[in-house]
Amino acid sequence: MVLDLLTIGLVITLYPLPIAAFVVVVSAPRGVRKGLAFILAWLACLVAVIAIVLLLTDGEPPPPRSPPSTAVLVVKLVLGLGLIVYSERKRRRRRTSAAPDGTTDEKPVASQGPKSPKSPKTSRMDEVTVWSAASLAVLLQPWGMVGVAATTVVEADLSHGESYLALLAFCVLATSTLLTMELYMVFAPQRAQQALTGLRLWLDQHKEQAIVVTCLVLGLWTVGRSLYELTA
Repeated sequence: MVLDLLTIGLVITLYPLPIAAFVVVVSAPRGVRKGLAFILAWLACLVAVIAIVLLLTDGEPPPPRSPPSTAVLVVKLVLGLGLIVYSERKRRRRRTSAAPDGTTDEKPVASQGPKSPKSPKTSRMDEVTVWSAASLAVLLQPWGMVGVAATTVVEADLSHGESYLALLAFCVLATSTLLTMELYMVFAPQRAQQALTGLRLWLDQHKEQAIVVTCLVLGLWTVGRSLYELTA
């Protein structure tokens, strides 16, 4: 369980969609406050999912090869297959939208990068409230990946202290990228603004590829682990 949770947490923290949204939120006026609301809502979602699973299992994993244990593994397998299918659909969509010379539709947008600090998107984010930032964190939570984490939390045994540590490590790891950007804005705001602007431009060019890679990696990992446990 520990290895699975850490792997899932690492993939979640690298998933580009919430990172891109957080960059815009934290770069807006009063961005540190809005970023904190985003992070708290993000963490609240993770904690709520873990709490619901633990309430259903009463803190004890189902016996191996029992119907509940098998059902959880089947759900986990389906979620892993879903991530692989989603990754492949994204990859094919990028290929079909590519121009004959190998460029994609995103290129013209990326070429406007130097003008982005005052772009319309940024000006619209100026009007985002703290509550809107929190709502955005909920909407952009990678729920498919969180679902995979939930099927793994089923294995948690709260009679052992290492289960608590594993759950805590998962929450921290899944939030680590957002926390790093938030702390950077707090302690070095000017340098952070420059770094986040560069990160935003990079995401404009490579976000789709990153989505494909993260979903494919976690999907393959989940399917492999599920099949191994089902056939062991």
